[in-house]
Amino acid sequence: MTLQTPDAKPRSSPRSWPRHERPREKLLDCGPSALSDAELLAVLLGTGVQGANALDVARELLARFGSLRALLTAAQADCLAQRGLGTARYALLQAALELARRHYRARLSQESALTSPLMTREFLIAQLRDRPYELFCCLYLDNRNRLIQFEELFRGTIDGASVHPREVVRQAIRHNAAALILAHNHPSGVAEPSQADELITRRLREALALIDIRLLDHLVVGDTACVSFAERGLL
Repeated sequence: MTLQTPDAKPRSSPRSWPRHERPREKLLDCGPSALSDAELLAVLLGTGVQGANALDVARELLARFGSLRALLTAAQADCLAQRGLGTARYALLQAALELARRHYRARLSQESALTSPLMTREFLIAQLRDRPYELFCCLYLDNRNRLIQFEELFRGTIDGASVHPREVVRQAIRHNAAALILAHNHPSGVAEPSQADELITRRLREALALIDIRLLDHLVVGDTACVSFAERGLL
């Protein structure tokens, strides 16, 4: 699918479409879940370009990148090379993605306790998957396993991040945590823990034990999986 050239006959404006076919009005009447990926994207884009309306542009972008996820996580340079997606719209899409992450984070913090491993996995996948760099995080919990704070501690490169046990201990004390869950992502998409992951986990467990803070788990987030050290018997 290609966008029309400026010399081609322009597509009709969405304002002339029936109300139930206009993305914004459809969202207001039926709710966001009733919209396709292209329609939701068109609502964010707002307007089209010469010869193509917002829905045309949205469909073209999805066709170029292959999926909504691929579009939202694509490199900035790749996005800005596409017609209809300048710096302002790229910033808007990234802001929408970050708002979704923060919404999920706020929801988890309001839960009474992290009693469900599935809840924790879903939260961490939403926060860490698709990051182009390795990110090491901590979930600080009270003595009833209620979330005190989720914190991104160390940011690395595509193949690793330096983790400093002293800083983890310092932050755990600052948050008055009784227990911790560690998490980091593998930008390669492979969630299998490395030897370095196992080593730093043992060091952190020993350091935290000295101040009576329990290390409940360390989860590694990949593209399609989230591996638990506790389930693997590595803690």
